[in-house]
Amino acid sequence: MERTLTNFIRALRSSDVRVSTGEALDATRAVALIGYQDRSLLKDSLGCVLAKSETEKQVHDRLFDLYFAHSDSQRGGSESSSETESTDGEAPASPEDLIALMESGDDTAISLAMERAAEAAGIDNIRFSTQVAYFAQQMVKQMGGDGLQERLLEALQGRGEENETRAQELIDMRRDLTMRARDRAERAFDVFGAGETDQFRNDFAAEKRLSALDQYDMERMKILIAKVAKRLAVKHSRRRRKRNRGQLDVRRTMRANAGLDGVPFNVIWRQKKRDRPKIVAICDVSGSVARYVRFLLLLLYSLADVVPDLHAFAFSNRLRAVDDILDNNEFEAAMTKIIRDLGMGSTDYGQAWSDLKVDHESIIDRRTTIIVLGDGRSNYGDPRNDLFQQFAQRAKQVIWLNPEARPLWGTGDSAIPRYLPYCTQMSHVATLKDLERAVDEVLSAYG
Repeated sequence: MERTLTNFIRALRSSDVRVSTGEALDATRAVALIGYQDRSLLKDSLGCVLAKSETEKQVHDRLFDLYFAHSDSQRGGSESSSETESTDGEAPASPEDLIALMESGDDTAISLAMERAAEAAGIDNIRFSTQVAYFAQQMVKQMGGDGLQERLLEALQGRGEENETRAQELIDMRRDLTMRARDRAERAFDVFGAGETDQFRNDFAAEKRLSALDQYDMERMKILIAKVAKRLAVKHSRRRRKRNRGQLDVRRTMRANAGLDGVPFNVIWRQKKRDRPKIVAICDVSGSVARYVRFLLLLLYSLADVVPDLHAFAFSNRLRAVDDILDNNEFEAAMTKIIRDLGMGSTDYGQAWSDLKVDHESIIDRRTTIIVLGDGRSNYGDPRNDLFQQFAQRAKQVIWLNPEARPLWGTGDSAIPRYLPYCTQMSHVATLKDLERAVDEVLSAYG
């Protein structure tokens, strides 16, 4: 019984339901109190203990119904006559036992034998959909499938109408047994493997080059970015005021206790003032860089609660604020419009910096983090690094995210070496994990 609950919790964890050790112990105590007999009560009790959100509750209920489905047949089977079960509660030990079991048509007894075979085959260790056929084969083998195959071959080698009829019966029996085993293996995959397979695909997508993503990956990336945003929001929204117990604020303490004859009943400690995050994102939307811009802006705009002061600009040559486009359109439609309107020109970083200087310089102050996403290739035009230097002096920090690998910086028309001295940090970004790391470091600077 304890292993049953442990495996269920493992299935929840594989499906991205966070279950702590303490919650697992609470679930064990709950089961010890109510038992496994009342399935509805057990489902509600475990749901209260293990699920902490509506989404997790939905996952819990789905897995509960899948995981405990076979337990009902096992419980019902315990009430059936011992004649329908194998000796000592084991799966059929011989071909004759298996054939007799299948010919009996007793679904309860067959299900019981199938569950014992599944346990013997280690069905709970299934991880990928490609393993379904393997575990189904192992379950059939545990039930005596090899012997059944031998009886089938003997019938096929024999002559006469009787042997042909028997062979067809055995073929149908083997097919039925295989389909039952496959259904059981698929259910086990839905419980134990589907979550881990999905997590494996998520990890692969998060480490895949953004430039290599195709349309098939987009929906998964949106889900991943939402998870990244939630993770960053949880990490950086809890900016508790840390009191430095080693530095007493004498002036404020005396003022707070002026009405108490100067007796310091209320002690006030020095607190470090923290700026609220303010980000100005300047994005090159020309060529292949536009694909990276899509994911950066989606991530930043998903962090609205953490970064309420966010300003986005896009350019290929002339720079333009795109906050209104992003605010008034669905994100994909907004990005299509931005790339269509601003991404078709010849790239000119110098002109972009000039537009920023003339029209938007006042938006940059000491709280501002400037995030530049681009490859720094300006078609051999004047990069106006003098203006870039001025922006860097006004801002809190300048972070440059370059989709090109480091060996390419400074080659051809790349002006990256001229901008590098004025950047707080310049890093290569190729994957979603790179973007997450960069945004995390930006927000950490305000902590």
